[in-house]
Amino acid sequence: MSRPARRARRRRGAAGVRAALLALGLLALGGAQARTVKIVSADTLELRQVDSQELVVITGEHVELRVDDDVVRARRVEFNRTRRTLTLIGAATYYSARDKQTLRGENLVVELGREQVSGEDVLISDAQLEIRGSEVDRIPGQLRATGGYFTTCARCGRTPNDFAFRAERLIVYPGDRLVAYRAQLLLADVPVLFLPVLVLPLNDKDRQPRVEIGRDDTDGYTVLADLPFSIGGNTLGTTLLRYYQNRTPSFGAGVSLRSYAPLPYVDRVDLYALAQPHPVGQTGEDIDLNLSVKGRVPLALAVRDLDYSLSVKRTDIGRSATDPARGVTNVDFGVRVEYPQFSAAFNYVNRFGPAPTTALGTPLKLPEVIVDPKPYVRGNFSADVRLSAGTYAAASNPRSPSASAQGVNITTSRLEEQHSLAYTARPWRNADLSLSNTFTGRYYGTGARTVDLNLTGTLTQRFNETNTFGVTAKYLRVEGTSPFAFDALPGRLLSAPVSLNLATVPVRDVSFGASYTRDLFLNPQQQGNATFTLGVNRRPLNLNATVAVNPDNRTLESVNYTATLSDPDSGRLTVTPAQPATATTPARPATTTRSSAWPIPNLSLSATGSYAKATGPGPVTLTATVTGDVRSNTFSAYVTHNVRTPEITAIGVRYTLARTQDTVLNPISVSGNEVLNPTSGQLTGDHTLLWRGQYQFRTAHSLQLQRADTARSSGTVSFSVGTVSGSQNSWSVAYGGPYDLRRGGFTAPQLSGNLSLTRPGQSLTLAAILNTPGLDQPRTELARADLSASWQFGSRAALLGRALYTRTRSGTYPNDKATDTLMLDPLRVSVGIGRPGERPGAYLSGSLRQTFTWVDGVRQNPAPLAPVLGLTIDRCCWALQAEADLSARRYRIAVGLPGQRFYPVFDLTADDVRVPLIPILP
Repeated sequence: MSRPARRARRRRGAAGVRAALLALGLLALGGAQARTVKIVSADTLELRQVDSQELVVITGEHVELRVDDDVVRARRVEFNRTRRTLTLIGAATYYSARDKQTLRGENLVVELGREQVSGEDVLISDAQLEIRGSEVDRIPGQLRATGGYFTTCARCGRTPNDFAFRAERLIVYPGDRLVAYRAQLLLADVPVLFLPVLVLPLNDKDRQPRVEIGRDDTDGYTVLADLPFSIGGNTLGTTLLRYYQNRTPSFGAGVSLRSYAPLPYVDRVDLYALAQPHPVGQTGEDIDLNLSVKGRVPLALAVRDLDYSLSVKRTDIGRSATDPARGVTNVDFGVRVEYPQFSAAFNYVNRFGPAPTTALGTPLKLPEVIVDPKPYVRGNFSADVRLSAGTYAAASNPRSPSASAQGVNITTSRLEEQHSLAYTARPWRNADLSLSNTFTGRYYGTGARTVDLNLTGTLTQRFNETNTFGVTAKYLRVEGTSPFAFDALPGRLLSAPVSLNLATVPVRDVSFGASYTRDLFLNPQQQGNATFTLGVNRRPLNLNATVAVNPDNRTLESVNYTATLSDPDSGRLTVTPAQPATATTPARPATTTRSSAWPIPNLSLSATGSYAKATGPGPVTLTATVTGDVRSNTFSAYVTHNVRTPEITAIGVRYTLARTQDTVLNPISVSGNEVLNPTSGQLTGDHTLLWRGQYQFRTAHSLQLQRADTARSSGTVSFSVGTVSGSQNSWSVAYGGPYDLRRGGFTAPQLSGNLSLTRPGQSLTLAAILNTPGLDQPRTELARADLSASWQFGSRAALLGRALYTRTRSGTYPNDKATDTLMLDPLRVSVGIGRPGERPGAYLSGSLRQTFTWVDGVRQNPAPLAPVLGLTIDRCCWALQAEADLSARRYRIAVGLPGQRFYPVFDLTADDVRVPLIPILP
């Protein structure tokens, strides 16, 4: 092909891409059922006109489209915009996000209007099923196939499948059931049984039939039945049947259903309705009703479709006869629409039934209309307005005498207007002006009104980029009393605060700030304080101070300060090289400077304190910190002095030290703190030595240097050594407990240890506590031991268990008695059975969960071992589980399918036999 021809083709291709994208974008304007198509990846797009029909041809090595949430993948897609269909040429896949199904086949056809997919030789798969059909049609809520083959074993990887079915016609209701007509049951692909009709429940628990039969002393015989059904291809429901022998009437009925797009402009309908007889002794029925409807209506000029929702709720079942909510039906209807210039909403919230006798928790809207124009912006001016009007019924405002006189609730109309105005300008150089006005006004049918007004103006002037001065003036007005409690204002307010703010840098490294607010409507005794801030950051001094002064009383209200003397760089010299003379500047010799004259670079001194007019001077803390050659090595000593008492309340040290030589072979770090309160005599400390970042030695104590005569100990002391917590394999040993300084020893010490080992498929955790002799503890004995282990032996065997031993004592030494408890919770062994190299198809298990108790060495309530033996046959697409509890003499068998709980086959106990749907009545 010649170069001009290639350029012409590229131009046509670019035009085709633009046209195709325009055509795809117009899909959203096709009607209520329109679906949005987005191109994720494609190589070429081309627009064609064939027989007066617009075709968009999309090709590429990997073409991917999104149809709403569904995903289409193919090599060539033909979009017929006139008929609104997608034809997937060749091998293609279509993934349905709603049903979580994947359709694979040749020449699939997607009808966007009806959300239908059809094709030949199609393979359908989801989490549980795999279906093959010579012809397949999929519509919302239903899938039909002829010449079908389906199985739940396709994902198990075994050949042939354990079981499968071949049928002339299949109908699949996703999440509900599969119906096959003229079906053959295949075991290992061998026909063994013919069934005229086969119904296979799928994995949705809510779609399974349920029948419960029982009997009690009040209602007599009872029957509860939930029977699923479907209407067409988009409605799934359950019939609810109830029978109570002793109630009047005895029968109740209801329905629970959900429907997808049952009518034009309706997207979803959910309904739950149940009429149930009153409890024994009453006549009539209780009604539960929950109806929800959502939908969209396309409007030609709207930005998006009109959205509406309807909710109707009533709940009587379970309520007492005196419950005020009994017999009440709540209705909530809302409509929302958005146009280019404004948005609007219509709300109707009401209740039907007995008149409320208490305050309404949610206001009723009878109805309400909201109009919200889009914000208006012109230059530096902007305006935003919102209007709402309606009639409301809500709880009365107790602050309104006229509203309270009408009862706990009041009904009246209300008009609300809200607006927000803003304007910004620069009146002169380095000046910024901003003006704003926010207003909310509510006007009620009773003649009442409320106003919430905020006028704000701010002028900021900058000087030399580092100095600013600002003036802010406000006018705040809140007044009026609402008849409703839900929109009542917190109170009346009339305020006009004027604020002055100054931020300046008078000299290098020094900042100063001042701020003061004065309300023009308040008297001098009600005015606030002026605040001054000072910051100095010139080495070696770093100072931050805040001062509050009352200008009217000319009193100092509060002071807070922090001062630090430090300069770690004072020992370094900074050399500025010489500069030769130029035509405009003279020559400059080389200079040497220091950052400050602080004599000790490794020493830092700091002081913090405060003052308040009401309480006087606050505690002063002086801290001295020495830093080593490595910044991580620090030692701090501090003292806190209570100026008012006066007395020293704390003396303490903190340190962090790390070895600076041989850090690879022997890295050691030490950290700790020690605090003494001379007033109370309390001494607390915590010290840690860390080696190689993995092993640590730690000691901690909290001691009262002068304990009371009635106390048995002065506090606690502990020592521990082990690995750092969080390690994969960890251990620790600790010794300590209560300690008495007067008697000079531990009163009841304990030695404890922990060990945790983890390997792939293996874990072991051991913890033990040993009581050792002390001043008040004469014996050495094991107080607690806890062992947990899991061990996986390849893919065929596993051991899991936990054993907990504890010892407690009652009585007085030496006549006290020990109580020992050993709890197995549980001990479990599992062995897999199957062919070598394959996943086990069956598992044998045994578990033991039992507690043994000894009092003074004598076994209490001796009983034989009570293991539970189990057998599980897991074939991926079906499973069988059997369990034998030898102690309780209980035997159970259950079967299950993918995505379902195990369904019991029978339950045999020492007293009776229970079989599903065959009730055992007393």
